[in-house]
Amino acid sequence: MPQRCQWAGEDPLMVAYHDEEWGVPLRDDRRLFELLILEGAQAGLSWRTILHKRENYRRLFDGFDPVKIARYRDAKVKKLLADAGIVRNRLKVAATIQNAKSLLALQKSGTSFSEFLWQFVDDKPVRNRWKSLSDIPAKTDVSDAMSKELKARGFKFVGSTICYAFMQAAGMVNDHETSCYRYSQIAAEDRG
Repeated sequence: MPQRCQWAGEDPLMVAYHDEEWGVPLRDDRRLFELLILEGAQAGLSWRTILHKRENYRRLFDGFDPVKIARYRDAKVKKLLADAGIVRNRLKVAATIQNAKSLLALQKSGTSFSEFLWQFVDDKPVRNRWKSLSDIPAKTDVSDAMSKELKARGFKFVGSTICYAFMQAAGMVNDHETSCYRYSQIAAEDRG
């Protein structure tokens, strides 16, 4: 059995997420938007909780289509807040709608969401060398800068800790533990 990052645990959904998605460089605007929303939804909760609700989020938030989400009105918000399939937090739902509007404004200015986000790591994944989970920081100067810029553009639930978790998940940083089999695989793909 391959050695994985400690956080993956034994939950089959978490293991599959670790093995197939986490830390793999992501450059698709809609998938990056989805990930940012889910990371914000996680605030105060576990990633396992959000991962188990992810399909509900995709269904209820129209596949994370920012054009549709930006048009949500009170009736839709009320319906979302009544559905136990997501985190029923009014501020997080409102942030999703605001973030869709902010994303569309960014794209309208001629910059893709991917280009905007990846500029913080000079368009290339940062390869860290953490030996254990306890070595990995909760935030960095780069996540501080990303958070500040996202907030300046109207995004919500994008604090530095959320941004760093997002950067890890989106493969902007390779934070797999060095003993994890995915560390070297992802590092090799970066060079490829």
